[in-house]
Amino acid sequence: MSISNLSPTTNTASEQRVPVKTGAVQRVARLARNNELAFWGAVVFVLIVLATMAAPLLTSYDPTKIDIPSRLLGPSLTHPFGTDEFGRDLLARVLYGGRPVLITGVLSVVVGMLIGTAIGIVSGYRGGRVDDILMRLMDIMLSFPAILLAILIVAALGAGLVNTIIAIAFSMIPVFARLARSVVLVLVLEQYVLASRSIGAADGWIVLRHIVPNLIPPIIVQSTAMLAIAISYSAALSFIGLGVEPPTPDWGLMVSEGQRLIFDAPHVPFFPGIAITLTVLCVNYLGDGLRDHLDPIMRNRQS
Repeated sequence: MSISNLSPTTNTASEQRVPVKTGAVQRVARLARNNELAFWGAVVFVLIVLATMAAPLLTSYDPTKIDIPSRLLGPSLTHPFGTDEFGRDLLARVLYGGRPVLITGVLSVVVGMLIGTAIGIVSGYRGGRVDDILMRLMDIMLSFPAILLAILIVAALGAGLVNTIIAIAFSMIPVFARLARSVVLVLVLEQYVLASRSIGAADGWIVLRHIVPNLIPPIIVQSTAMLAIAISYSAALSFIGLGVEPPTPDWGLMVSEGQRLIFDAPHVPFFPGIAITLTVLCVNYLGDGLRDHLDPIMRNRQS
């Protein structure tokens, strides 16, 4: 067989090996196919967020209005989730009650992530005495259980939404700091970082150009995991009376108020409890999906 007869086949094979670029819709479809739990977790979580934001459009009831004649009504067409011991519509309170929980969870993770990542970058990049001092401080913070540390901070600062955000964010700083430091310790030994140093590049330029972009994937995955924890902590602090103050609706506070009615009117603590469980579960599934997608080994197995 002549070489001319082989050349078309060789060209065709090489053309078939050229990767085909896919659009955003195709990538989302592939992700949904590879990890259905993560996809549906993201969909349900987005719906929960949208429902809390659009609460005035989904219910006409005032979540704080007391209506004693309507107290402890079971679920019905008028009140789909029933009413509590003060006659307040539970559907309205669940919808509005998700706002402080989600706001606290998102803002505390963002604040803790920014501060913790900055500490981890400085510690891992500078090394030496700076690294020792910063990491010993993080070890001291990690020696306390995170929820206990948050409770101590809120007890010292006082109850309230802002103080709850500060407390939860402070308890998450060492987690992000140690993660960022571990990644930076590997990145500073990479050839492109050493090459940048050898040509006299400034430390700030190296950090922004080489360190931060490579930190984004693990930080995103860690943030989703910490978001589920932050939501749980927010509900727990409200449950023990250190979160949002009544009569403002809050899922954790609603469970606390309804626990003594669990046998007489189980629907009162049931619906806010389900809202907490479903939200945390969806965020955990979303985090698992992001971890698998951003991990090169797992991504190659799925492709």
